Amino acid sequence: MLEGVKVADFTWALVGPYTVKHLADYGAEVIKIEGRARPALYRAGGLFKDGIPGFNRGGTFNLVETSKLSVAINLTLPRGMEIAKRLVAWADVVVENFAGGVMERLGLGYEELKEVKPDIILLSSCMMGQAGPYAWRGGVGPLLTALSGITNITGWPNGEPIELGPYTDFIAPHFNVLTILAALDYRRRTGKGQYFDMSQYENGIHFMAPLVLDYVVNRRVASRMGNHLTYAAPHGAYRCRGEDRWCAIAIFNDEEWESFCKVIGNPVWTKDPKFSTLLGRKENEEKLNSLVEEWTIHYTAEEVMTQMQVAGVAAGVVQTAEDLLEHDPQLRHRHFYWTLEHPEVGNYRSPRPPYVLSKSPCEVRRAPLLGEHNEYVLKEVLGMSDEEIAELVMEGAIE
Repeated sequence: MLEGVKVADFTWALVGPYTVKHLADYGAEVIKIEGRARPALYRAGGLFKDGIPGFNRGGTFNLVETSKLSVAINLTLPRGMEIAKRLVAWADVVVENFAGGVMERLGLGYEELKEVKPDIILLSSCMMGQAGPYAWRGGVGPLLTALSGITNITGWPNGEPIELGPYTDFIAPHFNVLTILAALDYRRRTGKGQYFDMSQYENGIHFMAPLVLDYVVNRRVASRMGNHLTYAAPHGAYRCRGEDRWCAIAIFNDEEWESFCKVIGNPVWTKDPKFSTLLGRKENEEKLNSLVEEWTIHYTAEEVMTQMQVAGVAAGVVQTAEDLLEHDPQLRHRHFYWTLEHPEVGNYRSPRPPYVLSKSPCEVRRAPLLGEHNEYVLKEVLGMSDEEIAELVMEGAIE
C-alpha cells in the first residue's frame, strides 16, 4: 500500500516509533534518524536480551522499530544538520515526537522544512501539543495516562489509582497514522503538504468520552470500580484451576444469567430470589462473586471460557504473555507475531499492525542496528561520495 512513500523518522519515545512502524510494515521506506549521543529512548533503556544492556538489545526497541533503516547522525553539528535536511528533501513525510518546540530550536520546524521541501508533510506528536502553557514540558506516557483521567478510574473502590503505564502511547498512533494517510491523499490531489500538531493528551481524552458526557449531563464524577460494571453481574475475573489462572465472565441480562446457571448445573443458590434480577445481583454482588468462584476454581480458565461461550455467555481467559505468544490459536492463525532473525539477540517475535488489508500485504522486518544503514543512506539515497562520507565520519557528524 505504501510502497514508494518515503519517511524521515525523527521519533524518539514510544508513541512516535509505534506510529511509524505502521507505515514501515506496510511498505514505506523509513529512515530512522538517531545518534549515539542521543539514541532512541528504548535503545538505552527497557528490557534487554539476557539482561545485557546494549543499543541493539532493547526488547521494546526491537518490537516497535521494525522494518526501518537506521542512520546515526550527530544533529548538534552543522554537518549533521545538513544531512538531516537532505533527508527531509528526500522524504514525503517527517514524523517527530520531541517535546513542544524542540524541532524549532533544532532548526527543523515546519517553516524551515518547507524551505527545504515545499510539499513536505510534518507530523508532530508530543505530550501536550505545540502551543499552550504546558507545551514545552517533556515526559512519557504514564504521565498522560494520569492527566487524561484514565488512571483515576482504574483500581478498586476506596483504593489508590493503579498506574497503567504508557497507555496513551498506544492510542495516539492510530490517530497519527490516519492523519498521515489523509495528508498523503490530500497532497496527491492538490500537490500541497501539511503540518499536524497532535497532542497525545487530547488523544487520550477521546477514550474518556462516555465519562465526560456523564459529567456534562449528570454532573457525576466517575470513580474506581475495580472489575464491576453498573449494568452487568456477574462481571469480573474469577480464579480458576491452576496457579494464578483466571477467566473473565460478563452477564448483562436475565437470559444470559439463565444460560450461565445451566452451565454450572443450576445449583440451589442460583434459585435464591435475591439473584433473580440484575438489580438483585448487583445488590448482592460480593456474595455472588464468591459463589461463582466456587464453581470456576474446579476448571481451567480455558474450560470455563469454552463452556460459557458455547452457552452464549461472554467469557475470556485472562491471558499471560506466554499465552499470547505460545498458545493463542487465533493470533497464530492470523500470523500476528512474526519471527525475526536479529544478529545480536537471535530470533525474536514482533507483532504486525493489528489489521489485515486485502490488497496490501504486510511484511515485518527486524529492527535496525544503530547506524546499520549509514553507508546505504549516504551513498544510495543522498548520493554522497566515499570521500565526503569519510570526511563526515572524521568530523563526528556521522556516528
